[in-house]
Amino acid sequence: MQYIDVFNGDADGLCALHQLRLKTPVMSTLVTGVKRDISLLKRVDVSAGDHITVLDISLDKNRNDLNRFLKGDCTVDYIDHHYMGEGIDHPNLTAMIDTGASTCTSLLVNQRLGGEYSLWAAVGAFGDNLYERAQLIIQQCSLSEQQSDQLCRLGTYLNYNGYGSLLTDLFYPPDELYLMMKPYKDPFDFIASEEVFSQLQDGYQDDMEKAEALIPFMVNDDVALYILPDEKWTRRVSGVFGNQLARGSASRAHAILTPHVSGAGYQVSVRAPLSTKSGADVL
Repeated sequence: MQYIDVFNGDADGLCALHQLRLKTPVMSTLVTGVKRDISLLKRVDVSAGDHITVLDISLDKNRNDLNRFLKGDCTVDYIDHHYMGEGIDHPNLTAMIDTGASTCTSLLVNQRLGGEYSLWAAVGAFGDNLYERAQLIIQQCSLSEQQSDQLCRLGTYLNYNGYGSLLTDLFYPPDELYLMMKPYKDPFDFIASEEVFSQLQDGYQDDMEKAEALIPFMVNDDVALYILPDEKWTRRVSGVFGNQLARGSASRAHAILTPHVSGAGYQVSVRAPLSTKSGADVL
């Protein structure tokens, strides 16, 4: 029997896995990738009796391989907040899936664990642009404004690191980043002890300075469209830039187009208006 942890390479996936493994540490095989690489289960080879934990990737996009695991007499723990399509009822599947607009996988894990590692859940929520939910945790833990800002920036930087079309676009491969986080129950100790925070901060600030100088291709009261140049920094910054635009204009939808690394077409990042928190899937 082997344990296999499959997780999205963004802040939410990282912080969800980190909470779970702080609570139940196991020697596991890590399967992850850039944030947009969500069909991760197809990369997993399993044997009967294996246990697979899946975090922060759409069940609907991985349905065939999930069924392969279940038919192969594996057990699966699936926690996610994305569109799932038709549910799967199987005795070997434990699923905690909530597609509500005000939750993320880190918050769902925090709920399961009774808030045991809630500061890491706040980091994941900040990274997923769920500032109100993250601030609730901050208030419950009686943190200072400075501490809140540190956790917000950590979530933002972890999320920023996950974007890119290829692992070579990133500062840190997500599996390596998780292993750096693994020893730390307290995110403030991680910030103080590892160079990750300062390196990602420098990269983020440099990339965002370039992004903020861009002029929208189209903008009106309801929507703004940005078409980014074909550069590594634009692939890294597209998601966090979209989050910043969404917070700056809460009643406007935003779309960020980045040239696809294949040279054909665009990679699209969309943000629904934060005032309604709906419509991104339609756009």
